[in-house]
Amino acid sequence: MTTRGTRYWDSGAIPLIAPEMLGDIISEIADLSIVVSENGKILSVLVNPVQDRFRSLESLEGQDIKSALSDESATKFESRFKEYLEGNSDNRPIELNHQDASGRWSFPIRYTLHRIGPDGAILMLGRDLRPIAEMQQELVRAQLALEQDFELQRESDTRFRVIMESTSEAFVFVSMATGRITDANSVAAGLLGKQKDDLTGTPFAPEFEMIKRGDLFEALNSQAMTDRSTPVSAKLSRNGSVVRIVPTLFRAGGERLLLCRIDPDEAMAVQTDALSRNLDALYTLGPDAIVFAAEDGTILSANEGFLDLINAAHDINVKGRNLSEYFLRGSVDLKVQTENAGRTGRMRLYPTKISGDYGSPRPVEIAVTALEADDKRIFGFLMRDASRIEQVRPTGATPVTDDNVRSVMELVGNATLKEIVAETTNVVERMCIETAVELTMNNRVAAAEMLGLSRQSLYVKLRKYGLLSRSANDD
Repeated sequence: MTTRGTRYWDSGAIPLIAPEMLGDIISEIADLSIVVSENGKILSVLVNPVQDRFRSLESLEGQDIKSALSDESATKFESRFKEYLEGNSDNRPIELNHQDASGRWSFPIRYTLHRIGPDGAILMLGRDLRPIAEMQQELVRAQLALEQDFELQRESDTRFRVIMESTSEAFVFVSMATGRITDANSVAAGLLGKQKDDLTGTPFAPEFEMIKRGDLFEALNSQAMTDRSTPVSAKLSRNGSVVRIVPTLFRAGGERLLLCRIDPDEAMAVQTDALSRNLDALYTLGPDAIVFAAEDGTILSANEGFLDLINAAHDINVKGRNLSEYFLRGSVDLKVQTENAGRTGRMRLYPTKISGDYGSPRPVEIAVTALEADDKRIFGFLMRDASRIEQVRPTGATPVTDDNVRSVMELVGNATLKEIVAETTNVVERMCIETAVELTMNNRVAAAEMLGLSRQSLYVKLRKYGLLSRSANDD
């Protein structure tokens, strides 16, 4: 406002400024200012007094501005400058990279274009972008450093996991602040009878039998603080096995952690190791077929004896398949064996026939045992080839001491052949029903499936031969 109360610039137009003053103002408000003609010739270069690095551009007066730009920027400037002269472009900034022919200097500048006179001169007000570029480069370097640190951390974690899972010793990391397990390997999880994922985050002390919960940590902490720590003896809560815990105290990330190496008792470990080796040798080299299967019959593992029995080339061909596929009576055989073994724990000498994909059926005798593994029930099948036994057995019928058999023999000469055949059929039928009921341990549903009868038909025949009341007494 003036002393008369009016605006200094009524129409919004800037008053006339002396040329020497205008140059100073332009050089102060911009880092670099260049006046060019409509054909791109540099008429004047105004450099901010604090930007001495741009003084080299003052020697370019009278030259084409494209000679001071990189090839990419020269093309960009030519296209943009043409649009500006034709009035087809708004006054948005344009970023150009200045560079001399020898490449000794290079810097980015953001320009805005302004007409300043009737002679067609155009003023290019520029701002130095190097501080922004340097900041961007710092951010990129920081991002790269973070990514490298992350890769190193992931690589270290992978190496740590490989070492933990490759060792045969049980290791557990315990937080001294919370007393909970922060990490453990698979050997430790198996020793404590839990899954590895379920073990993480659970309290460590309840896994052992101690008088007080604090006694274990106190003993471990005391031993870890000594120069030569001695193992702390404890009993596992799940089975009472004696183990030795060797503690190591360290600090990581501002937290005190306890590395516990859990070793089984030496005498027990030697005995267990010897038993494991013997069982493994029996499973691998034994002549009898051994198969471990899930409750639904899915084969988990099978030894060479079973592969020889079914003429399979490799265990890959049988893993994941159902064991009932190899039994003569299919799921009926499997159901009888698993139900009886699951009810009593084991089943002895179940006779049936087994065949592979290409071989003929072979008679076998099977013993089944129910096992608990990782909170799941599986079944172990021990199969013995009975084909040689079948060959040395007498070819005649097995002697039967039943009264009905003797009565059939007495009928010869006293009855017609038709009557003798009918009586013989009844004896054979009764023998088959008794055998099926005995094999299935009085499981009448399984016995009916084995004989190919309905459950109602089996009850009728049991009642016919007086076996129903005897089965009830056996129950």
